[in-house]
Amino acid sequence: MIKAQSSKAVVLLILVFFFSRSLLSAQQLYFPPANADWQREQPASLGLDADKLNEAVRFAQSNEYTGARDLRLAILKGFEREPYHKLAGPVKERGGPTGLILKDGYIVAEWGDVERVDMTFSVTKSYLSTVAGLALDSGLIRSVNDTVSHYVWDGTFEGSHNRRVTWGHLLNQSSDWSGSLFGMHDWADRPPRKGGIDEWKNRTLREPGTHFEYNDVRVNVLSYSLLQVWRKPLPVVLKEQIMNPIGASSGWRWYGYENSFVNVDGLMMQSVSGGGHSGGGLFINTLDHARFGLLFLNQGQWNGRQLISESWIDKVRQPSKANDSYGYMWWLNRGDRKWDSLPGHLYYAAGFGGNFIVVDDQNGIVIVTRWLQPSQIGEMVRLVLASVEQAR
Repeated sequence: MIKAQSSKAVVLLILVFFFSRSLLSAQQLYFPPANADWQREQPASLGLDADKLNEAVRFAQSNEYTGARDLRLAILKGFEREPYHKLAGPVKERGGPTGLILKDGYIVAEWGDVERVDMTFSVTKSYLSTVAGLALDSGLIRSVNDTVSHYVWDGTFEGSHNRRVTWGHLLNQSSDWSGSLFGMHDWADRPPRKGGIDEWKNRTLREPGTHFEYNDVRVNVLSYSLLQVWRKPLPVVLKEQIMNPIGASSGWRWYGYENSFVNVDGLMMQSVSGGGHSGGGLFINTLDHARFGLLFLNQGQWNGRQLISESWIDKVRQPSKANDSYGYMWWLNRGDRKWDSLPGHLYYAAGFGGNFIVVDDQNGIVIVTRWLQPSQIGEMVRLVLASVEQAR
């Protein structure tokens, strides 16, 4: 009996020890207050090598995205192979290379104009994914394995193929949804280099969940479907449940297209886009991106308040069967897109023109970099991680 009680006491002490360590770690993570200066710290005080971190900053500054700063030109050039491609939503001329590096929530490096609002292109997808996670947390969607046609029955998911598409398929871009939305055709988005447009248009559809294809029309189908579920504009959902609680500025905007307004319960609401491929998407400053990254770094918790479930943060990081490098609209550092010599636990949001939010939860690091030549992101992250002298 005494031996059993002693064993229980040992187990209790171990649990108390690990709980105390977890609590200490949470207390050490800094959360910047709203409408106040974000606290800066010297890299050395947080276990980072300042010289190596400065090297990473210089690298980002000297490897600017080579596309035009007039993003109308950059977009039309970047997607010139697409038939019928045009700008249907707002576009804004971009700034220069900009970024922030956080360690345990503190700013340890920054460059460029971090308060400038810029387009962020497909980084928007990671915000859209978050709105989907909130719908699951609230019970508006019961499971990612549910077919979307059960919730959206207006004809968007009609047909034997589209009826089998689930929320999970849309989130990991493996649905092969077929159709048109707001005058944009799924088959016209990023057509393959081999074969003609007619061949691609009349292709045999892949079984949902089996084939990854990066396709903004289908992402916009997800956005439209979430609007039908939430019954209010998605920017309002994001603002009320995420951006306001994390202290984001009032300067960010989330746009759709000129013709993407739909009637919801008698009110005209804009179905927003999941990127800036045709204009629109999320326009935001670098500081707000960093707050968003910090929320994910801390498993969906902001200063003691769980804004989105930890289980959702885990879900977005699970590789899909169709693409080992892709989760629920976050890229994973594994599979074909793995950055050489960098750890597999890294995950990131990525957008056209070199926009990135990189989360390293094992080292307490968030990297936001904008207008970096996209091919250089792996090297930039490698330089940042080379500054880590002491893991969390």
